[in-house]
Amino acid sequence: MTTLTAPRASGRSSVPTFRSRATIGAKHSAPGALSLVAMIVIFVIAVANQPGILSVYGLTLMLTAAVPLLLAAQAQMLIMSVGDIDLGIGQLVGLVTVIAATMLTTDPLLGVLALLAIVGAYALLGLLVQKRNVPSIIATLGMSFVWLGLGLQLLPTPGGQTPEWLAQLSAWRPDWIPAPVVWIVAITLVAWFLAKRTRFGTRMRALGSSSPTLSRAGWSLSRTRVLTYAAAAVLAVLAGLVLASQTQSGDVNSAGNYTLMTIAAVILGGGNFKGGQSFPVGTAFGVVTLSLITVLLGLINLSSSLQSAAQGLIVLAVLAGRVITERFVR
Repeated sequence: MTTLTAPRASGRSSVPTFRSRATIGAKHSAPGALSLVAMIVIFVIAVANQPGILSVYGLTLMLTAAVPLLLAAQAQMLIMSVGDIDLGIGQLVGLVTVIAATMLTTDPLLGVLALLAIVGAYALLGLLVQKRNVPSIIATLGMSFVWLGLGLQLLPTPGGQTPEWLAQLSAWRPDWIPAPVVWIVAITLVAWFLAKRTRFGTRMRALGSSSPTLSRAGWSLSRTRVLTYAAAAVLAVLAGLVLASQTQSGDVNSAGNYTLMTIAAVILGGGNFKGGQSFPVGTAFGVVTLSLITVLLGLINLSSSLQSAAQGLIVLAVLAGRVITERFVR
């Protein structure tokens, strides 16, 4: 027998079968597992082309760019978990690099206030989406032009200089383990705890999957969305600071590709556009996979004009595998 079902006094059974539990678990873990498999395959191919990657130095070079992208992707994951999507996160991260290379250097207090203002603006953006039913795509796309304009006003051309303490952040290089691995694990654990082990994470997923149920439970829909947007803004600000620490300069267009990259990473990691789900670990796998694809295409000396097309084809292949896998375990 494959069931633990025991009859209650009413004659109805409420304990799910082993098979149903296994099916649910497989369905939830399949997308992230597929992303992990893709990451391992691409890593093996990259190592076969360049064995030096296996060194601490090689892994550091290969994964450094993944750290700010991961922070931005986890921010996108929070937004997508409530059923929204952020089309301005790339320009926002770029604006933060500009603030880091200008205000944080010349007037640190003003720079910190500017970063806090960004978080506040995102909270108001979440309130606007909730109260006025403004589509998040429209609201965040409109804000992307605001972030771009502010960045160009502060720093019309790439340049500036980040503070010394911020530059030292990227200079940390332990001898025994690649620094990016430490950051990736730490960021993923924090995002996992926030999304999976807190009451806020539960409300956030409930808002994306069944907002009427959340409302009947006595929780404020507006407060939940506002806090989600604010938390996403904090992660986006951290992404910009880390990126600025790596480049040691500011450029509002330095993260222009982050918008699509973060969406792809969340989808690769098991997320969807409907909301109600959050996969911090899967998102991390997706980010590393995308970073490895970029490195691999460089190692095989593929023409720069074809790299974007090749990257897109690989991502589509992984997503096709996800669709097949989900149907198989359904």
